Amino acid sequence: MNETLAFRGPVTRWQGEKATYHLLTIDGAAAEAIAMHERIRRLELGGRRGFGSVKVMATIGETRWKTSVFPSKTGEWWLLVGKKVLKAEDLVAGDEAVLTLELL
Repeated sequence: MNETLAFRGPVTRWQGEKATYHLLTIDGAAAEAIAMHERIRRLELGGRRGFGSVKVMATIGETRWKTSVFPSKTGEWWLLVGKKVLKAEDLVAGDEAVLTLELL
């Protein structure tokens, strides 16, 4: 059975060298649950996924998509939020988003 987590946080804009990204930084109890899920999956599969990522089904508002979350060096996890999601949910940097993650 897959675990489902709820999180609320601001959409952050990050400017890379070649592109602009929007993301949610997941911390606290939700981040700890993702980290535990990743450790269990690593033991089951005998290795890590690329960059230590975890597959998820993400939902913001009415928009649902399959993606991955990525660990930071500080114990947080990052979820990239694409332009289609931002537009569909009328979000911009600084807006608070309500996120549901199903850990796959």
